[in-house]
Amino acid sequence: MQFDVVVLTDRRYVAPEKRTPYVENLLLEDRLVLEALQEQGLKVIRKSWDDVNFDWSSTKLALFRTTWDYFDRYEEFSKWFQSASQKTQFVNSKKLIDWNIDKHYLKDLSDAGVTIPKTFFVEKGTQATLKEAFTEAIDRFGFSKDTFVVKPCVSGAARHTYKIKKEDISNHEAVFQQLISEEAMMLQEFQDNIVSEGEISMMLFNGEFTHAVLKIAKPGDFRVQDDFGGSVHEYHPSEDQIAFAQKVVNAAPEIPVYARVDLFKDNNGNWALAELEIFEPELWFRRNPEAANTLAKAIKTRFFG
Repeated sequence: MQFDVVVLTDRRYVAPEKRTPYVENLLLEDRLVLEALQEQGLKVIRKSWDDVNFDWSSTKLALFRTTWDYFDRYEEFSKWFQSASQKTQFVNSKKLIDWNIDKHYLKDLSDAGVTIPKTFFVEKGTQATLKEAFTEAIDRFGFSKDTFVVKPCVSGAARHTYKIKKEDISNHEAVFQQLISEEAMMLQEFQDNIVSEGEISMMLFNGEFTHAVLKIAKPGDFRVQDDFGGSVHEYHPSEDQIAFAQKVVNAAPEIPVYARVDLFKDNNGNWALAELEIFEPELWFRRNPEAANTLAKAIKTRFFG
């Protein structure tokens, strides 16, 4: 059987028995995308990316949506990704995903004039202590805070993300040494306004803004993800914020079919990019179901004429 689009999830969400509010939201958003694609006359199915029984050459496109186990199975995922890319096209493209899956892309966007947090990358296998890395970050990038964040360059859902005070560095040394032996890490200056004002997520399709949400961390935490108790609120961005988001997607190697631009006000009071998500971001279709139709139309126009 031939398909136009396969909507990609992970095996936990193909037919979940435990239907938590988190899972219900995920299933609703996938369903909105499936139905929107079908309304465009496309033949669509939903599959786990690691489905060994599915022939990936039987679909023209594979659309990443809720493949939220990839960073825990990164080596396995990478092999599948490379293999499947020989048989079908991905949305967004393999070129974009290869670029975006590793947070070194932030440096490319900074070089293109996009404001990002002060960021120091520590490459895999680097022989340096966390204290030495932080000292170098101060010397090279002018970290002005005694608090910083450490996280992997390939990650999601705040995996191994730590907020560290200067006086507590020694308490994190062992885990940092273990992590840096296995993967590249990054240090970022802690951003006070993410805690006090939150982080804005803006959704764009083919470079055009559709809707936004404001994510706020729970009291006492700095992670805005709802996995960690963060709350989500309706948000109407300014023209300047929309222009910032469009500048970010225009600086990518190619215009993504879908993108989420996470921005915040940095320690200097400027709008800055937290992350550009063009692989498998939550796109908050449940807060704006019409955006699923916008995505479907963008796919239909770009790939099916």
